[in-house]
Amino acid sequence: MEHKFLKILLSFVFIAIGTGIWFSQNWYKMPKYISNFTNPTYENIAIEWENGPESRTSSKPNIIVVLIDDLGFNQISSYGGGMANGKFKTPNIDKLANDGVLCTNGYSSSPVCSPSRASLLTGRFATRFGYEFTPTTSSMMKAVNVFSKKNEVVDGIYHNDRSENIIDIEQMGIPQSERTIAEMLKPEGYHNIHIGKWHLGHSKDFLPRLHGFDESLRMDQGSLFLPEDDDNVVNAKIDFDPIDKLLWGNLPYAVNFNEGSRIKPDGHLTEYLTNEAVKTIEKNKNRPFFLYLAYWAVHSPLQAKKEDYEKLSFIENHEERVLASMVMTVDRGVGKIKEALKKNNIDDNTIIIFTSDNGAPGYIGLPDLNKPYRGWKLTHFEGGVHVPFIVSYPGKIPKGTTYNGRVSNLDIFSTLANVAGVDMSREDLLEIEFDGVNILPYLSGENEGEPERILFNKSGDYSFLIKDGWKLQVDLVQNKKWLYNLNEDPTEQLDLSETNFIKLNKLEEILNNKLSEQVKPIWPSLLDWPIFVDKTLDQEVNNKDEYIFWAN
Repeated sequence: MEHKFLKILLSFVFIAIGTGIWFSQNWYKMPKYISNFTNPTYENIAIEWENGPESRTSSKPNIIVVLIDDLGFNQISSYGGGMANGKFKTPNIDKLANDGVLCTNGYSSSPVCSPSRASLLTGRFATRFGYEFTPTTSSMMKAVNVFSKKNEVVDGIYHNDRSENIIDIEQMGIPQSERTIAEMLKPEGYHNIHIGKWHLGHSKDFLPRLHGFDESLRMDQGSLFLPEDDDNVVNAKIDFDPIDKLLWGNLPYAVNFNEGSRIKPDGHLTEYLTNEAVKTIEKNKNRPFFLYLAYWAVHSPLQAKKEDYEKLSFIENHEERVLASMVMTVDRGVGKIKEALKKNNIDDNTIIIFTSDNGAPGYIGLPDLNKPYRGWKLTHFEGGVHVPFIVSYPGKIPKGTTYNGRVSNLDIFSTLANVAGVDMSREDLLEIEFDGVNILPYLSGENEGEPERILFNKSGDYSFLIKDGWKLQVDLVQNKKWLYNLNEDPTEQLDLSETNFIKLNKLEEILNNKLSEQVKPIWPSLLDWPIFVDKTLDQEVNNKDEYIFWAN
């Protein structure tokens, strides 16, 4: 009897050990197993976009916002640099800049995707309405904390005491009380279309058509660009990055049309979204439309079309070559959008704004993506928030010019309101405090200098502001401050926090006043994680390396 009991006990032990080993190797796949069961993906079907009128109904300008995901300042050639030491070119994006204004000091309102998108669509600091962090689950934050690469300098901080206040991810989304660009444009006769990444809540209470969009072809948080084993894909996995493991393990290859079931895209996701955007332009050529084209590219997972990858044999690093191929697909998409506007004779009556939600991340291991700026996505250093920003508006702003004043995705709301002739004293807008401004007078040359306002963001105990070219960052987790004069030191090389106390105290006062205007986050952050400013995730760090604590 004892022998039999021992065999049973050993069996349980071996099962437990085996289960533990399997989980340690496959922990990142668990959400996908659940999702595939509860939310299956069906084969591709043709999207039936709504037909517009047969003749032009209004002379109001068409509006296109092209938002790229994680596109660093140095990933396109428009600013004189570019990937592969400038050998890689983005001719269609460059032409867009030549047809309009290249803004050298473009900013995202946040160094992370979801709050940045919330600010873009509302023209407000996302922290004004509690949308401070990226929607995610407590289990994912625990996984990042447990499985992330550790270093000998500093540990992350997981806040177990906040777990009881976390809300379900289904409740995390942009409040319906906020007015989006689409809702602002709707009374002006605009047909509003969202294509691409949404990431502002994926339950039924937060979807695009509840925020003013008439039609939506979306990914809630992301998708594979092609199936991992597709004959036409070249993959690059980042083995040292736990986020990359989560993406490969959990992302579907899927989109949703309106509130329908998940369906497979037709081909490489970026190209598929471009082709659908072209269809909407053709359908709506006779009425004013707002197209919010939010590419998932060039966010990881890194997946290139094989034919694009083969064209870039001069790039030796495999990961950089795959990423450049993804940028190439976006660049080609910009060209197709421009071509569709011209084909339908509406190119002269369309404003296009091209930008990125934040800078490139350090966790993919490529060091020059935000060059010449320090820092990465998730940091308030320039590399995290200083992004490409191009505006083309034929006949309204000059072609082939450069604007050096600071502009922000916060400004897109007020700028497009002016384009559409919106009365900002309208009842649904009257009492809203907007943080952006109309930048058209500055881009056209009507106004000199740059708008008088503050650029600001807060993520947990880490915040920053820029006023009159001076920049202050404060990280309360490590009680660290950085002060830079961007007018003289745009790449943040000389920290003046210990030498210019007058300016430091003045900016701290302004920052504290701005912090007091923000509201409590809708849900708390669970993790403060160190992000090294000058090192990629795969590089060794030491006690001399600076870091910030990212909160989520």
